[in-house]
Amino acid sequence: MDGCLEHTSIISQLIREAKESKGDLTVVWLDLANAYGSIPHDLINTAMEHYHIPQHIRGMITTYFSGFKLRFRTTQFTTQWQNLEKGIVTGCTISPILFVMGMTLLITAAVKESRGPIINSNPCANKVDPEGTRRWWILKALDDVATWAWMKFKPKRSRSLVIRSGKVTNRFQLQIQGETIPSIEENPIKCLGKWYDSSLKDRGSVSRTEKQAEEWLQKIERSGLPGKFKTWLFQHGLLPRLLWLLTIYEMPMTAVEGIERKVNKHLRKWLGIPPSFTSVGLYIRSGQLQLPLSSVVEEFKVAKCRAVMMLKDTTNEMVRGAGVTTRSGRKWAADRHVERAESMLKYVIGNPCMGRQGLGSTHFQQWTKADPRQRSDMVQAEVQQLEEKGRWSRAVELGVQGAWTKWDLPKRKITWPELWRLEPFRILFLLRSVYDTLPTPTNLYRWGMRDDPQCRLCGGRGTLAHILAGCKTALSQGRYRWRHDKVLRALADILEQERRKKHQPQPRPTPSIQFIREGEKPSSSKMTKKSLLQTAPAWEMRVDLGRKLHFPQVVQTSLRPDMVIWSEEAKKVILIELTVLWEEGCCEAHERKATKYQDLVQQCRDKGWQAWLFSVDVGCRGFPAQSMWNTLTALGIRGRERKTAARRLGEAAERASCWLWNRREELSWGPGEDGQ
Repeated sequence: MDGCLEHTSIISQLIREAKESKGDLTVVWLDLANAYGSIPHDLINTAMEHYHIPQHIRGMITTYFSGFKLRFRTTQFTTQWQNLEKGIVTGCTISPILFVMGMTLLITAAVKESRGPIINSNPCANKVDPEGTRRWWILKALDDVATWAWMKFKPKRSRSLVIRSGKVTNRFQLQIQGETIPSIEENPIKCLGKWYDSSLKDRGSVSRTEKQAEEWLQKIERSGLPGKFKTWLFQHGLLPRLLWLLTIYEMPMTAVEGIERKVNKHLRKWLGIPPSFTSVGLYIRSGQLQLPLSSVVEEFKVAKCRAVMMLKDTTNEMVRGAGVTTRSGRKWAADRHVERAESMLKYVIGNPCMGRQGLGSTHFQQWTKADPRQRSDMVQAEVQQLEEKGRWSRAVELGVQGAWTKWDLPKRKITWPELWRLEPFRILFLLRSVYDTLPTPTNLYRWGMRDDPQCRLCGGRGTLAHILAGCKTALSQGRYRWRHDKVLRALADILEQERRKKHQPQPRPTPSIQFIREGEKPSSSKMTKKSLLQTAPAWEMRVDLGRKLHFPQVVQTSLRPDMVIWSEEAKKVILIELTVLWEEGCCEAHERKATKYQDLVQQCRDKGWQAWLFSVDVGCRGFPAQSMWNTLTALGIRGRERKTAARRLGEAAERASCWLWNRREELSWGPGEDGQ
């Protein structure tokens, strides 16, 4: 990857400088005939000996390629078995290394006629020999070494570019192995994905790339696959191929933004979201809902900055001293962006705290102690962070679609396996509900598609918050209670599985003296904190589902928490209260529930029982609050099991809310026999 980018960048820089300075330049693209199949074994052995490959490794490789024999049969005679003394296996992992070693010897033998790319940044540019003389020497040297190695070029598939006074000319006929090389003026050539023609510009290639991107999108559209599979094809099939073209060409930011607008149009169509859906919701990486999609503009900027860092810090001294510039139009310059990112990273002395994480929870890499690869990664991460800040600022300006910026809830990241499991209508509901683009009465009234914004059930203002969590008629009909029971049933199943596990009491570690040898460090013993369910051998559980919950014979009370777990032997009781509510009111609901059951907890403690109260809050659109994570951790559910449990609770709430949304216009409502 780096070598291909260096190659195309050097050639583009040479052509650009020859055109701008009205200088002379000759570039020849040579194509080998049957490259892997024509390289001699003796050349490979010489290359391994030249690069000091160990004798036993050379013996293994020689044995690997020796022993191949062939013979020819005709109608009149059959030849004897002949040893195959040229060619390596195509597709073998070691073949590219051997081919490069052999070709490097041939190229090095021809380098004596040249001194590498002569660019304006080189102070010796005015002291070289005339261009016309050097090109004959180089071609003659390549002809000699290829003939010596029994290798042949394909002149018809090769191309030549001769520039005189900044213009392409075909007055000079270049030859290789006795045949004329066609000029690029009549036959453009494609090398490493980049087209070279007589215009010496990338303008035609930019237009061709835009049309090619649109054709690829149309092919995905006509594939007949479901929308989420088309989205996957864009992310893992189209985007990597498109990104290479955006990297090697001098693409202006306006053209890249135009390609992204076309991509956004197709992504909205495939995901079932309206054209008014903001692109922030598709690509944001730190938002409340994160999709596994990448922005074309962001990836373009990262790729250009990566190219700048690679050309500046490459191990090839000839490329590093060439002074190659990476151009990307006038609107956005990669060089200035890299300088800005480097200046910001140089003055960072510590890692800032993000969200609820504590000190030292993440690794901090200082700029002065980083190697070139780490610096490149740091610059790319800084570019992505700047793009993310821009998305956040646009989200705050949106108002209705940016209301999620006020939530104080853990973020939800949608993965591809999770996207495969979701039905199309659930994907549509999840995206449009988070960004409030569902056809609610208020939105329809705002869009001019309805005369009034009133709710059909109760006559109130029909916002999304009102329909999913605030309609009095829906509350009296039991719709919200039905959704609450759906989530409570999932929570009860999770805790029941944990309750039935055999919790062995952890023995107290016996004190012992630890001997440490010289030069060693003491091994730190990892202490695992006990969960509440591990403090007693047997627990009982009651859930307020199906029938009225009666509080255990601990105290007399009329309160009915959603779940009670107690142990009479250990005199411990755990109260769990579940709330499925609008996401913006999680903090107030948590405090309200804690105040409601505080007296009951105190009464249990006065009776000599150890009591705990956990208020579990789950957003009606599938976003569990931090209280849910704390509850699962306290009860002994950690790691992957906790993530799975959180996903189950979120999907239960989101699925039930989706069902309520689909039946929002029905005046009479009631669950069926299957609970729906």
